Amino acid sequence: MLGGVRVEFILFALTLLGVALLHRHTLQVALGGLLAITLWKSCVAGFAAGPGLTGLLAHVQGEAVLLANLLGLLLGFALLAHHFSASHLPAWLPRLLPAGAAGCFALLAFVCALSAFLDNIAAALIGGTIAATVFKGKLHTGYLAALVAASNAGGAGSVVGDTTTTMLWLGGVSPLAVLHAYAGAGVALLFFGFFAARQQHAHHPLTRDVPAGLRLDGARLAIVGLMLGAALVANLAANLWLGAWGEKFPWIAAALWLVLLLTARWRRPHWGALPAAFRGAVFLLALVLAASLMPVETLPAASWRSTLGLGFVSAVFDNIPLTALALKQGGYDWGFLAYAVGFGGSLLWFGSSAGVALATLYPQARSAGAWLRDGWHVSLAYVLGFAVLLWLPGWQPTSCTKHPVNSAQISVSAPR
Repeated sequence: MLGGVRVEFILFALTLLGVALLHRHTLQVALGGLLAITLWKSCVAGFAAGPGLTGLLAHVQGEAVLLANLLGLLLGFALLAHHFSASHLPAWLPRLLPAGAAGCFALLAFVCALSAFLDNIAAALIGGTIAATVFKGKLHTGYLAALVAASNAGGAGSVVGDTTTTMLWLGGVSPLAVLHAYAGAGVALLFFGFFAARQQHAHHPLTRDVPAGLRLDGARLAIVGLMLGAALVANLAANLWLGAWGEKFPWIAAALWLVLLLTARWRRPHWGALPAAFRGAVFLLALVLAASLMPVETLPAASWRSTLGLGFVSAVFDNIPLTALALKQGGYDWGFLAYAVGFGGSLLWFGSSAGVALATLYPQARSAGAWLRDGWHVSLAYVLGFAVLLWLPGWQPTSCTKHPVNSAQISVSAPR
């Protein structure tokens, strides 16, 4: 303890502060913070699994499947995004979008809808790829924040759209018990989407011109569909059909890469995108692993007030252990929790894997100050959506039907 606070929390807070202030050196800051926390736990505090090197190895082993899935998905979806871009569909889609700010909003709504049944990383990258075409690569930071928020809002009420909601499902929460999260997510989308669309339209209007003679590459579109389908089937198989074997191997990332490699001779992937994607993935893995080392054994008593706070905590803290603790504690309205820990990661660019993935396409997003300043509407939208949840369905806690699951054993579609 230092001043009544565990040293691990102080080191993690300093790491996050460094990421926020030194956005040009985020990878070095994240790795340095992870090293400092690991050394402290190894030499002084010890790990939950035991002291010293033995405890460290046991902890990493427990997180291995989650980290492997996350690495594979971040790299695989970077190549998927290129396949999607090279298919020429992003250049063709503008003819379907309305003109002006309405078209900017329609793209956000499309990303939100896509994320309800696809991985939120994929939804954010697909939206970012389309945006690169229709806005000629000139995106306002506030609109980037809105793209991430739209991808996270889309998964908030779907048990296959986000890691946290899938964890709730596996923990015995009915899919219907999280569905009302869309009441808050929908209002939030309308709010931040309105302001973000106006920001982007003023910054660089949507271009609806489709090049003459443009032909879609059906092969690349088929590869995109096969990759997403393989990831979805592997997600269901790992969590519902394979039992204990589903917890011991990164099936989702493996399925994605199997399709990618088998189709490489049909259409060559853009391997040159991997170095930048790898740096972004290592950064996120360092933060996730550092967050997993925090001694979070308890949460405040379940209430709508504490749940509102968990959304802000999710912007800087791994929401997987938070969700696992909430399941263990019980007494929550699971739709409120799903909305809070899912949408809350949008408040900062490194708060969700969708934000980190999109930052690999748009490095200007890596400024926490610019994100908070230009994406102010996302933070207000979170509070507004939460207020709507309180007003419409109200706080209605329900119980689980199963024993809670361990977050380290989960391998699901959209790790955060």
